[in-house]
Amino acid sequence: MRRFNFIVIKKNINFHPKNKHKSGYDFDALCESHSILKTFVFINKYETKTIDFANPKAVKALNMALLKHHYNINFWEFPDANLCPPIPGRLDYIYYLADLLKASNLNKNISVLDIGTGATCIYPILGVAEHNWNFVATDIDKTSIATAQKIINKNKLNDSISLRHQKDSSKIFEGILNEDDRFSASICNPPFYKSETEALEATTRKLKGLNKTGAKGVRNFAGTHNELWYEGGEKAFIHNYLYESSLFKNQCVWFTTLVSKKDLVKGIHISLKKLGSTHVKTINMGQGNKISRMVAWTFLAK
Repeated sequence: MRRFNFIVIKKNINFHPKNKHKSGYDFDALCESHSILKTFVFINKYETKTIDFANPKAVKALNMALLKHHYNINFWEFPDANLCPPIPGRLDYIYYLADLLKASNLNKNISVLDIGTGATCIYPILGVAEHNWNFVATDIDKTSIATAQKIINKNKLNDSISLRHQKDSSKIFEGILNEDDRFSASICNPPFYKSETEALEATTRKLKGLNKTGAKGVRNFAGTHNELWYEGGEKAFIHNYLYESSLFKNQCVWFTTLVSKKDLVKGIHISLKKLGSTHVKTINMGQGNKISRMVAWTFLAK
């Protein structure tokens, strides 16, 4: 008797209706596309195929398989220390952004600024694959820029994605944007934590939820300090982002960011009103195993 080979994702996560991963993973097809994944797949007590989501190598293999099978990405190599982004959650941001742009009558020649693209360059990869958008992607880490550039080169994405190094870690747009730059939108997945200690505490809680209490200090999605924490945490980073957006208000139609902590949203709206934004939207969305939200704002009249 053939076993059901999908892992079911809980329906209350509310993935975007167009998200092709909302119903789970076909591990047979994924293993055929990326054979390394086979070494991590096992049959659980419910007689379905899955992987150990507390194992960073298994998570990385799964996401590589998804990129090969669904997005024609055949090279996606980066150091194990770097954050391995879960593809379904990252794809949701792209889809919700597409909805926002469409509602604003922005349908052609879409250009997106990705703030903090990381070593994996994941948002530009998905944005090009799903919508054929153009991207400028930034990062403060030279090693991440070099790794992302190799991914771009190997997958022949140079015509759609270009990289810029942010030399000043305290700046977001300053030193990156040129006077003639114009973007349909900016996107950002900010660091969540204030320190390494806070990040490790969150990891311990996550592993406990996965019944892996013995794996202390091991992040299943990995991540370097630039990717995971920022002085003052998510709140400080986002408010720096809000302020700088007001200095470059004519160079993006929509500025957007993911917001992990719900209690930050009210303060974001208050700050944007003071900064002169004309429209602010908060869009609730699923992000992997948690609920997140995208906040979008513009300083333009229409």
